[in-house]
Amino acid sequence: MIRLYSASLYGLEAKIIEVEIDKSGGLFSFSIVGLPDKAIQESKERVFLAIKNLGAKKISSFNQKFVVNLAPADLKKEGAFFDLPIALGLLSLTSQIKDFKTSDKIFIGELSLEGKVRKIKGALPIALKAKK
Repeated sequence: MIRLYSASLYGLEAKIIEVEIDKSGGLFSFSIVGLPDKAIQESKERVFLAIKNLGAKKISSFNQKFVVNLAPADLKKEGAFFDLPIALGLLSLTSQIKDFKTSDKIFIGELSLEGKVRKIKGALPIALKAKK
């Protein structure tokens, strides 16, 4: 299991969100839990294609069940902020990146299908929250 940190906006206030990703044996599957909105549910396609198009091994080629938990579960999560931490977590769990330190960083960003990080709205409140 890996834990990364991201953030979500609630009005003008940013809240830190834990992005936990776990894998277990079995046939390949992928799910996101923790009150994700439609944009977050769609992140699966963006993340998987970004990883493939950057030349890494396709996540679906691992015979593993992957579960992404966005915590706290009682807050609705919106937007594409979570593409980057999900991609980094998957790459780390599948040993495609090594010695990845996550505890003191916040990862936010939408990924393009080719793997570029796109601009997001609300970066300033998130940066101010991260500084605290």
